[in-house]
Amino acid sequence: MSAAVENMTPRIRPMRQTDIPAISGIERATYDFPWTETIFRDCLLAGYTNIVLEQNGVPVGYGVMSMAAGEAHLLNLCLVQALRGGGHGRNMLVHLVEGARQGGAERIYLEVRPSNKSALSLYRKMGFHVIGRRKDYYRAHIGREDAIVLVQQLFPDSES
Repeated sequence: MSAAVENMTPRIRPMRQTDIPAISGIERATYDFPWTETIFRDCLLAGYTNIVLEQNGVPVGYGVMSMAAGEAHLLNLCLVQALRGGGHGRNMLVHLVEGARQGGAERIYLEVRPSNKSALSLYRKMGFHVIGRRKDYYRAHIGREDAIVLVQQLFPDSES
């Protein structure tokens, strides 16, 4: 019985090339203007921190984060609709933030659409603070949408 329960519990692992078709499917089902498979391949080739949330051997979520010059940038965090609201997005975010901290980043940045209320709420609950807006950052069906820029200091004693 424990093996069956263990298989049902999602686990976080590094992303692989073979995950890209499944991840792209989640991306297309979630976003009106999704990343392409090429973008995910490029993120793997660039050596970004790329994670997959896997359940029963199937990717059900993913995250992509770049790190350079003492800073991390969360580029994408996504979860299949059926698992949203159950703490799995939070777990992936905690994993990525801890990876940034262990990698020596002093802060982690991200952008989010103002219309993505659930993501904005998660980021705020996880200690991210709004520091600005990027006008017309995202494509939209009519015109463009701003991005809210957030940051989290990973080492509170470090300078901004």
